[in-house]
This record gives sequence, C-alpha cells and structure tokens, in this order.
Amino acid sequence: MKLAPVFLAVFFAMTAHLYAAPSIYDIPLVDIDGNETTLAKYKGKTLLIVNVASKCGYTKQYKGLEALNAKYADKGLVVLGFPCNQFGGQEPGTEEDIKEFCSLTYGVSFPMFSKIEVNGPDRHPLYEKLAGETSPFPGRIGWNFSKFLVNGEGEIINRFSSAVAPKSDKLVAAIEKSLAESEG
Repeated sequence: MKLAPVFLAVFFAMTAHLYAAPSIYDIPLVDIDGNETTLAKYKGKTLLIVNVASKCGYTKQYKGLEALNAKYADKGLVVLGFPCNQFGGQEPGTEEDIKEFCSLTYGVSFPMFSKIEVNGPDRHPLYEKLAGETSPFPGRIGWNFSKFLVNGEGEIINRFSSAVAPKSDKLVAAIEKSLAESEG
C-alpha cells in the first residue's frame, strides 16, 4: 500500500509538532514584582535578554543597557534583565533590593524579572531555550551580563559574552540588523 508511508510521515510530523519545545513567548516567567507573565507581549520585538547582577565587575553595563533600550525602544528593541546569583553570589539581594538598586543607581526602566538560575540542574526553562542543547548557541553561561539577541519571530539570532559591552559595534550592528529586518 503506497499511502502508508505518506500517512506515517504526516502522522510523525504532526506528533513532532505537538511535542516541540515551547516558543520563547510561552515560557512561564515571574517579573521583578512577583507577577506571573510570559514574553508574549513582546512578539514582533527584537529582544536583548541579559542575566544581570548588582555586585559584578560588569554591573556598570546597566548604564549601557539602559541607553540601548532608550535609543532603540521606538524602533522595536526591548532589553530584558534576569538577575542571577550563580556567579560568585553577585546578586544576593531580594527582588525589591534589586529593583531599588537598578532604579536608583542606573535609572533602569527596561523590564526586570525575578532571580533565576541560568546553568545547572535548576536552569530556568528560558535559559534552557536560549543556551540548551537545541539552541543555535548552546553551552553554559560564562558569567553575568551574557547577552542573547532574539528577533521579532522569537528566533535566537546571536549570543554575546559578558565582555561585549552594550555599546560595542558588534552588538549594536546585530541589534540594528534585526530591527531593520523586522521593518522589512
């Protein structure tokens, strides 16, 4: 019977779709104020997702991240901060402490979320999506202020180490390219 192979191919394709990893927009998150949320409200936007910390050598990058967010927000960029205490205990405070520090010290206005783990057995599902085995940029997160760029379709398009400053030509060019592709 010649229909059997076609039927099986369609069946497996449909089944694979049902068990596919969730979209980045569907992963449950908790914002810095304790509210359950997802990234769904950012569909169509270019996202710069950063694991952040208040007591890190890279903490001054908050200033550059805020500047990027301000400069490109009207064009479709959203910077998202995910506090992480996995690297030398550099984010020991509560969410309220983190929010106050970011606001008062760096004027952070971009969305911040509750503390998460980005490596290990308790790695948050968002970071499993960003850096897990099925990611185009798999591997352990090296330190705080690692950055992932996600295009308006929810595809992970680039990964930058902590050493790549928010104002770096490489990062700015990748953001501008993603924003331009979203317009066209």
